[in-house]
Amino acid sequence: MAPPRRDTKGIVDARELFARVDFRRREPAEALRPYLEHYWLIDWDLTEPYASNVVPHPSVNLVFQRYTGTAPFGEVAGIDPHLFTKKLEHRGRVCGITFRAGGFRPFAPGRAVAEWTGRYVPLGEAFPDRADAMAAAVGLVLGPDDEDARVAALDAFLLTLGPHGRGPEPDQQADLAMTLADRIRTDPAIRRVSEFAEAEGMSVRAMQRLFAEYVGVGPKWIILRRRIHEALERAETRSDVDWAGLAADLGYADQAHLVRDFTATVGVPPTAYAPGANRR
Repeated sequence: MAPPRRDTKGIVDARELFARVDFRRREPAEALRPYLEHYWLIDWDLTEPYASNVVPHPSVNLVFQRYTGTAPFGEVAGIDPHLFTKKLEHRGRVCGITFRAGGFRPFAPGRAVAEWTGRYVPLGEAFPDRADAMAAAVGLVLGPDDEDARVAALDAFLLTLGPHGRGPEPDQQADLAMTLADRIRTDPAIRRVSEFAEAEGMSVRAMQRLFAEYVGVGPKWIILRRRIHEALERAETRSDVDWAGLAADLGYADQAHLVRDFTATVGVPPTAYAPGANRR
C-alpha cells in the first residue's frame, strides 16, 4: 500500500494551520493498511484561539480528542458533506484514524456507511456492545506523550475493533467499493458517473447502492470533491491560477460552474481566495 500522503488537499490555508499546530501523519500496522489511509496526530498549545477549516474527503474518521477543560473522548466522524470548522484554543491533542473511502464498513459491518454521513457519534454509542473497551481506548491512545506509543495504541485498538474482536471483517464488496472510490479520486478522466459505471460493467443504480452501503456518499459527490480539492490546492500553491483553464481541466463546462461549486464548498469564490485571509 502507498505510504501516508503528503499533500494538503482539503486543508484551507494549510500554511497557517501548520504554523499553529504540530501536525503529523503516520502509517498504520501492515494488516490495517488495506483499509486505512493513515493516522493523523495533532498537538497544540495556543495563546489565542484559532479556527481550522477543512473540505472533507470521502472518508470516515475515528477521532480521539482531548481539550483543556473537558474530559477526553472518542467518536466516529462520518463523512461531513460541508466545510468542517473546528475552533482550537489553549492546549489539546487529537489522534485520528482516516479510513479509505469504503474502508470503514469491515470494522462495523452492521450498518450502511451512509447512516454515519454527517454525524459525529461517541464511541460508546457507535459500539454499544463494547462500551467499556471504547472508554478504556480513549486513555490508552491519548495518554502517552511518546508518539510511537500513540500509534501502537491505535494499531492495537483497530486490530480488536471488528465484529469478532479480531480486526476488520473480510468483505469483497468493501474491496470493490474501495477500488472504485480510489479510481474516482485519482483519475481526472472520470467525469461522469454513467460512463464510469458502464466501463465497470455496472448500472448507475447498482454503483450508487454500493457506495451508499460502503462509502457513505455517492460517486458524483466524490467527483465534485476531487475537483474542489484540486482547485483549493492550486489556489494554496500558486498566485497566478488560470481559473478558466483549470475549470476545463477539471471537467467543468465553464469557469462559472467551478466558481459556483468552489464558493458553495469553501465559502469564498476562488478568485478571492488567499491563504491567511479572514473567510468566516
